[in-house]
Amino acid sequence: MRDAKVLSAWIRRRYREGASLAVVAREFGVSKSTVRRHVPAWERRDAAAAARQRHRSRAQTPYEQALRAQVVRLYGSGMPQQRVAATLGISVEAVVARLEPEQRRSRREAARLAVEQQGELLPQDEIVARYVQGATVAELGRLYGVHPSTIRRRIPDDLIRPRGRTPKPPARLGSGQVLVDEEVRRRYLAGESASALAREFGVSPHTIQARIPDAEWRGRPTGKTTVPPPRPAKPRLGGVRMVLALSDEEILTRYRAGQSATAIGRAAGVDCRTILRRIPEAERRGHLQAQRLNRPAPDVDADTIRTLRAQGLSWEAIGAEVGLSAKTVRARA
Repeated sequence: MRDAKVLSAWIRRRYREGASLAVVAREFGVSKSTVRRHVPAWERRDAAAAARQRHRSRAQTPYEQALRAQVVRLYGSGMPQQRVAATLGISVEAVVARLEPEQRRSRREAARLAVEQQGELLPQDEIVARYVQGATVAELGRLYGVHPSTIRRRIPDDLIRPRGRTPKPPARLGSGQVLVDEEVRRRYLAGESASALAREFGVSPHTIQARIPDAEWRGRPTGKTTVPPPRPAKPRLGGVRMVLALSDEEILTRYRAGQSATAIGRAAGVDCRTILRRIPEAERRGHLQAQRLNRPAPDVDADTIRTLRAQGLSWEAIGAEVGLSAKTVRARA
């Protein structure tokens, strides 16, 4: 009996020190259920508290302290979180969890640092040489796998070409001959066609045309220019007016008497817009006029509403009796 009391006291003491049920069970050679019976219910930690306690206990181990020191050292040297995780063989979330909030870099600072590190690996002399030879900033960006602005920052300002004026290398044949403008012009004036010259030099006819002055270009003769004949104008037919069951005079009479266009159209079997087109613009009623005419409000004064209210009727009951909504009755009272 005395041994059981001593065991229970030791179990409660180790559990209060922060050890988990599994750790206490392993230390004393008993099951977790035995440890749970010796620990009062009000002292047992819930799942969240137990997880925090396990995290604190694990953080005190030598392995965790060494891992945290390596994470802080690598991240502080400028290495991004992904590379730190790949170097140590852990996840990015594990890297973030081992960094204090004040140690983490902002997104802008991380992006700037990544650009600087990536730019240090780019061969600037080679980029400048390719750009001088005629390559564009976009082509160099695709070649090195970076943004064109990253390439632009590595080219001196005095070498930047104006936009849209990239010099094109001269067209060459397979044998190495250069497309010379004087030769193209001489052979064209001798009678050769632009298509034949384009096939011989391996370029397009537009390239040949660009090297020949406009005054010497043999274009299509003016007399053979085909102009499409004008299309004959189609005769415009007058609109056919729909014959309604009601005449225009009867429609106007009904409308003046107070019927709505919808009611007249229902009687004539047409849409209300057809009825409105038969009514002069000056005769048409506005939206508020039509609303008051189609839904005339009962002539109920405020004294009548207050009298019914004093009798104990609700606003809904008063509205049902006078033919108004509860909101209108409340507003008139």
